[in-house]
Amino acid sequence: MWFKNLYIFSFTRPFTTSEEELETALQEHVFAPCGKTEMSRFGFSSALGKHGDRLVHQANGCMVMNARKEEKILPASVVKEQLEEKISQLEHEHSRKATKKEKEQFKEDITFELLPRAFTRTSDIQAYICPEENIIVVNTSARGKAEDFLALLRKCLGSLPVTSFVPDAGAETIMTSWLLEQTLPESYTIGFEGELKAMGDDAAVLRCKNQDLLSDEILAHLGEKQVVKIAFDWDQTLSCVLCDDLSVKRVKFHDSVYEQNEDIPNDDMIVKIDADITLMTAEVNRFITDMLKQFGLTTRSYLEE
Repeated sequence: MWFKNLYIFSFTRPFTTSEEELETALQEHVFAPCGKTEMSRFGFSSALGKHGDRLVHQANGCMVMNARKEEKILPASVVKEQLEEKISQLEHEHSRKATKKEKEQFKEDITFELLPRAFTRTSDIQAYICPEENIIVVNTSARGKAEDFLALLRKCLGSLPVTSFVPDAGAETIMTSWLLEQTLPESYTIGFEGELKAMGDDAAVLRCKNQDLLSDEILAHLGEKQVVKIAFDWDQTLSCVLCDDLSVKRVKFHDSVYEQNEDIPNDDMIVKIDADITLMTAEVNRFITDMLKQFGLTTRSYLEE
């Protein structure tokens, strides 16, 4: 289990729920497949997938969870086609236009009729809570999905006092200074991908790939644009793309990290996965601590006094 994306949230109060207490709480919203007439279902499933049945797996002091979502797929074109047929039939039989209410009812009836025959799509969102570091890390590329995970967890626990990390100076200002002043520590190596954006609603955006971000060509844009995404390599451990909301995308660990667990046999997958989680969370926590430091933050920046 290696996270590919990181949305990082800080607890504003220490997280004191034990593994067993969390396991019990998650049982309130266990995943079950969609019923015939349900559009979607969202709940917690085995933290280790087919290799376990517990909803919480603890390793390296972190509590790992998995939320599963199943959605029915109804092509809009199919619904639209059947809706137009019903509207046309009504207008022909009654010699009048269909009302807005009638159209809405037709659409609802069509959806209800098609749902039992619809295909389904299943997706998982993993996350871990690290009480020692005071963070929860969600493995998803979309903030909306991260918020969905937190909302589901909040339903189980009753409350979930978390907040996003927001540097005082503004992340885009700090990331722009990295290029202008080349002030990043030696453990960071600027990559060849980034995104620059001007101010304003209809602002110009410059996306760079396979481009030296420290070249004069790119630096010339920084007077009117700021860096909102930047790729870099960290401490010979991982590469990633950092965004201005401090989310981290496309995380790739170096082979040297994976090789640390190569001697563990695959015949006991739980032991193997546990070792991978232990290694992954240790490196991610170390990265998060160092990354936040560059923005003047710590994992305890938002703890209430």
